[in-house]
Amino acid sequence: MRDDRAAALRVGVLGHGAIGAKVAGLLRRGEVPGAELAGVAVRGDAPVPMRARGVRELVGASDVVVEAAGQRALWDHGAEILDAGRDLVAVSVGALADDGLFRGLTRPRAGRLLVCQGALGGLDVVRAAALGGPLTCVRLTSSKPPASLVQPWMDDGLAARLRALRPGDEPVAVHDGSAREAATRFPRNANVAATLALAAGDWSAVRVRLVADPAAVLTRHVVEFRGRVGEYRFELANHPDPGNPATSGLVAYAVARTLADLVPGTAWRVA
Repeated sequence: MRDDRAAALRVGVLGHGAIGAKVAGLLRRGEVPGAELAGVAVRGDAPVPMRARGVRELVGASDVVVEAAGQRALWDHGAEILDAGRDLVAVSVGALADDGLFRGLTRPRAGRLLVCQGALGGLDVVRAAALGGPLTCVRLTSSKPPASLVQPWMDDGLAARLRALRPGDEPVAVHDGSAREAATRFPRNANVAATLALAAGDWSAVRVRLVADPAAVLTRHVVEFRGRVGEYRFELANHPDPGNPATSGLVAYAVARTLADLVPGTAWRVA
């Protein structure tokens, strides 16, 4: 058994894109107190620091695994990681919009599925308010630079329109509907929609509006909801990640904060 008083929390990172590489770097530099990088698993032959020879080796070397490889990774490797008794920090939360996957990964297993709040905040308030009774009028409005919202399923006309938007042009709403649909149709953009729905405890209660704003420098999220205990509104504005403008620069640090809270004896923890 690992001696928590002496040994660091061993963290495996699945994926080495904009988020995974930054998380791995933070761990290698000792910027997450009490945690260390156990290895990185990626597809293909790309050279990455501390590369593991596959997911099985990564799991064997880790106490907790961070999924930073996209929604498919949760489908392909989530159960394997949890059944090995490792905690799994999910970054691609939009994958959990699929009820089958959600039920499969949240049923009793040897490890725990942990949802990282990613680019969103205030989820402690959402979860607390939801305990007071069903939330109503839950609304997320996200405004992003147009190019980051272009999707493969869009017809050529819409995709070209978004790419052609310039500062001074009117913003274009590309989605106004359910959180589940937003998380499914915009997998790289709408993890926040899935995270909010999970915090609210009701996918059907959450409506999402995604706006392509040519004047946007920051990615802006506005959350509004009501419950028996009050009415709430909060707003966040994040710089896009330089390596991937479809995600927020905050996400890797949110992962690091989640990991730091898992370290035994952590003095500052907000669940």
